[in-house]
Amino acid sequence: MLQPDQTLAIFMEDTLGDPHGKMGYGIIRYSPNPVVCVIDSSHAGKQLSDVVEGLSRDCPVVATVEEARQLGAEVMVLGIAPSGGRIPESWMAYIETAVKAGLSIINGLHDELEERFAPSLKKEEDQWIWDVRKPGPDPALSNGEAAELGNKRVLLVGTDMAIGKMTAGLEMYRWMREQNPSTAFLATGQVGITITGRGIPLDGQKVDHACNSVAQLVMSAADKDVVFIEGQGSLLHPRSTSTLPLLRGSCPTHLILCHRAGMEFLDEMPSIEVPPLRELIELYESLAAACGAFSRPTTIGIALKTDHLSDHDAQLAFAALEEETGLPVTDVVRYGAEKIGRELL
Repeated sequence: MLQPDQTLAIFMEDTLGDPHGKMGYGIIRYSPNPVVCVIDSSHAGKQLSDVVEGLSRDCPVVATVEEARQLGAEVMVLGIAPSGGRIPESWMAYIETAVKAGLSIINGLHDELEERFAPSLKKEEDQWIWDVRKPGPDPALSNGEAAELGNKRVLLVGTDMAIGKMTAGLEMYRWMREQNPSTAFLATGQVGITITGRGIPLDGQKVDHACNSVAQLVMSAADKDVVFIEGQGSLLHPRSTSTLPLLRGSCPTHLILCHRAGMEFLDEMPSIEVPPLRELIELYESLAAACGAFSRPTTIGIALKTDHLSDHDAQLAFAALEEETGLPVTDVVRYGAEKIGRELL
């Protein structure tokens, strides 16, 4: 539905600067579409860079949908991805206003909007609503066919949810594409799907079909030398069930662990301590291998989030983890993906 030249407004009312705004931040950083503004009345009048640092482009923050329309917005993107994936009830009035104003909607949350607002859409103006997490037809059950491929399949895994798996995957993909054009990024979540225009909403799939949804996605890129599979969730998180179908469906040859420097406990579960990363890496690799039933993947590096650290402290964090794990460690957003990417070449 989304055309590359359509202009976007990112709706983030009362959430701009929140860690759960990864949908909006991902679109701003990676989407090829022009972004004309962010909508958040609590920061109206500022530039995006005044509130969120480190994004690749800037734009104004406005208070209303009407202002976004005046700036030329054609599509409004709901910019949050909170735990549970529900649309805040307070947002419904804004969405209705946007639809009546002629804006198309990209919704990456679980609550589906297309049917609810279909009577208000102006079909003669090609107005639409894209419920990104709405899954397609159920595929057949998986039989592990991805294990027979001869390419490199790199799965991003993490210590926590919302720990940078999609971002690290896109940065790795962007770097690898410059070295070897025969590469692909396979999106398994709403942000990646919106950016790339293809993929599967894994957390919207039925459990019995999740593995083969991943497998079919991987098989669609069987002609690529290197494939990066967007990770979801974490083995450590009690709310996450997506890691196992990713491991089984993709049959990865390599893993990249995503982590945040200094993180000792899960963000939303302070009672759950993050174990030593060497032990967690061993767990991911062993579970993927299943006592030899599948090939054991190799962890090639750690993508470490250090946006809260100075350059000096970031380098100290890399050195400490490299000594602990024996793996290359870097922040792929701040310093590029080459340090880890070399391990694939």
